[in-house]
Amino acid sequence: MATNFHFNNSQSTGEQDLLEDLIIEAIQIYGEDMYYIPRKIGNFDKLYTADDQSVYDQTYLIEMYIKSVDGFSGDGNFMSKFGVEIRDQVVFSAAQRVFNQEIGVYTGAPRPNEGDLIYFPLNKKCFQIKYVNKFEMFYQLGSLQTWEMTCELFEYSNEIINTGIAEIDRAEVQLSTNVLDYSLMDELANYLTDEDDNYLVTDAWNIEKIDPSAVNNTLITGSNNFPSGSSSFIDFSQQNPFAENDL
Repeated sequence: MATNFHFNNSQSTGEQDLLEDLIIEAIQIYGEDMYYIPRKIGNFDKLYTADDQSVYDQTYLIEMYIKSVDGFSGDGNFMSKFGVEIRDQVVFSAAQRVFNQEIGVYTGAPRPNEGDLIYFPLNKKCFQIKYVNKFEMFYQLGSLQTWEMTCELFEYSNEIINTGIAEIDRAEVQLSTNVLDYSLMDELANYLTDEDDNYLVTDAWNIEKIDPSAVNNTLITGSNNFPSGSSSFIDFSQQNPFAENDL
């Protein structure tokens, strides 16, 4: 026997719209306002399928529901060979209709994308989307109503962040290791260099103070202090590590 066509809600757009309205209202009541920051690809490397420098320069305010009600999940804080790592995860949920109205019409994105950022004002942290699940509610009444986004705490790596919101842009100001951010310029915005084409920088440029995990000077000193006749464990003069001779 076939299903009763009088109760086939999968074909009832009115029931689907009512359910979506209720979900949107619930998120507006129990959710939090978040800043959604889409990623722009600056220089995509087709060989390594990675972006050399992503750009985040737009923000969109949208309400989201925090599904991680018991706190942050993920690996948490642990000690690795690279130092202390923070692997906090959080799961956000957003209504598909609201996302399309508040973000999709401006960015052209049909859904949240992995790599985009979500700024959580409650704890003043940025989270990066790692996975987007559109089957959070599996075809209730025959339709999909929400996006479920699994996010990890954003680890800054010289991305360009220029959203106009000081709390978000603070990451680039405090953590950037790009020498051009500390270089001196003339009145025509040309970078100043010395006779060896090295950039003239301000006193704030100190890579080991900006990034405490960087030990460049220690590595260089240790390499140069090897006993005579032995090879250095790091050759900082090498230009092309794949060539037989230094070019």
